Formats: sequence, C-alpha cells, structure tokens
Amino acid sequence: MTATGKIRVVLAEDQAMVLGALAALLELEADIQVVACAGDGREALRAVLTLVPDVLVTDIEMPEMTGLEVAARIRETHPAVRTVILTTFARPGYLRRALDAGARGYLLKDRPARELADAVRRVHRGMRVIDPALATEAWSAEMDPLTERERQILQRAGEGRSTAEIAGALRLSEGTVRNYLSEAIAKLGASNRVDAARIARTKGWL
Repeated sequence: MTATGKIRVVLAEDQAMVLGALAALLELEADIQVVACAGDGREALRAVLTLVPDVLVTDIEMPEMTGLEVAARIRETHPAVRTVILTTFARPGYLRRALDAGARGYLLKDRPARELADAVRRVHRGMRVIDPALATEAWSAEMDPLTERERQILQRAGEGRSTAEIAGALRLSEGTVRNYLSEAIAKLGASNRVDAARIARTKGWL
C-alpha cells in the first residue's frame, strides 16, 4: 500500500481492450492504484518483481507464461503479494490449480464489475474470494491425476509440437518426453496425445 493508503495493483491481461477497461474501472476507486499493466505473463512477473505491488490481478491464459505459472513464481519470491485470478474458465480444475499456485481470489469475467474492486480489497486484507458454487464444485470434482511435468509436456503436445521440439524446450531427452506422454495418455484413458490434451483441457487440468 502506498503512503496515501491506496492498494497498489498490477494488471495482467493479453487482450488490450479488456486490459484498458479493467485498468479504467479500478482507477475509479479512491483506494486503488493501478501501478502497471502487462500483456503477457512474463511481463506481469517482471512488473511484480520490480514494483512489488499489493495485489496482482491476472488472467489464466496468456502468452509466455500463464497466470497460474506467474502466481506460483510470486508465491515463491514475494509471498506478501496477493494474486487474484480473473478468467472466463468456470471449471473446477482451474480453480484447484489456482489455489495450489497460491492465488487468493478466483473471479469470473461475467461477474459485475464492482466485484473486482471488492475482491482486491478483501484479498489485500488476507481473505479469500471465490465463487461459493464453483468452490463447492471444485472440491467434489475429479482429482487431477497429472504431474506438473506431464502437464507441461501435454500442453505443448496439444499445441501441435513434436516430441523433438518439446524435448528441446524442456531440456529433456526425446525418450523421456515419450514416457511422460505415455503416462499422461494412460492416466486420462485417451487414445493419443491430442486426445489426452483435449480431455485434460476440458477438465481444466491444462
């Protein structure tokens, strides 16, 4: 919080128009100051590491790094910075992953705009802000069977990358990548890597 008593916020959203609208909405609040806006996950992480805001508000799906990856990194390096996930994904799998990554809030973009500012305030005070119906559904939903490494590899496989490309990106051998893919395919009861990625994405595990 600044000397003027305002809650300092970094916003991360890859759609420029949405990002501008969110910044304008929060700036209308007398007790909230938007100190930076980021269009991708890596930029958001840099802004947080440099400015150390009170709250990060981020989407999940973004270029470079996902909002969940950013939240996990922030939890390790700056645990006092609170993260609010603002997304269209009303899937229990995403909520569980967000909480595991250290997010303190999980809001859907179709909620009234005033709820975002309220969520920022409540999260800043140390509270959790999660849609009750979604939270109940999340904890009764099927458990995510994937490991983080399987998720990383399956995500790239679902994007159409070859085994060699995945191996190069993650600094693994091609054989290791194939083994992880086989494990993920078996766990999900899928017919191939594309089918496995589809199933995992539908359930919110990617």
